[in-house]
Amino acid sequence: MLEFAILGLLHQSPVHGYELRKELAAVLGGRRSISYGSLYPALKRMHAAGLIASDEPTPRALLPADAPALTGRRGKVVYTITPAGRERFADLVSEAGPEAYDDEGRFGVHLANFAHTASDVRLRILEGRRRTLERQRDRLLESLRRTQERLDRYTLELQRHGLDSVDREVRWLTELIDSERTDPGAAPPAAEPPAPRTAPPAPSRTT
Repeated sequence: MLEFAILGLLHQSPVHGYELRKELAAVLGGRRSISYGSLYPALKRMHAAGLIASDEPTPRALLPADAPALTGRRGKVVYTITPAGRERFADLVSEAGPEAYDDEGRFGVHLANFAHTASDVRLRILEGRRRTLERQRDRLLESLRRTQERLDRYTLELQRHGLDSVDREVRWLTELIDSERTDPGAAPPAAEPPAPRTAPPAPSRTT
């Protein structure tokens, strides 16, 4: 997933490492922080595989204070995608199987790269993601039906919150799918994105 996200950003323009870290957080929806400990090993592997290239550090351009120790106070390294990287990116954006939509994070990276994705592939990914969430919703409904009488009201509200989040995302995906079917070249509708699937921790159950 990280390789895909990096290639997607570099496919648009060269980026230096620190800026790449910030842009990756935006691509991933702001739900996870990309550490230098995961970013730079990934860049090193991709560089060794010939997917990306890097230039020499800009003299006197200092890295931020939170950069990893191994970079010292060297200048900013700018990363660019190579022809092999563009081929790899083309392969990744053409994926439309379960690997493209079952995992929320990978689905998000695919969605961020829909501008470079064929319309029929976009539609299969969106429909696959909706099916995944509909199955998840069915499981949540069944679990709620079986356990609601045994749950305290806080745990019950937490389960209902999760179900409501899934319902909102299904509706959001349906709007995207309808738009894709109506006009594949149009911008997606200005629908409200699904809310993060988190909630404050439920209080301890009392007896």
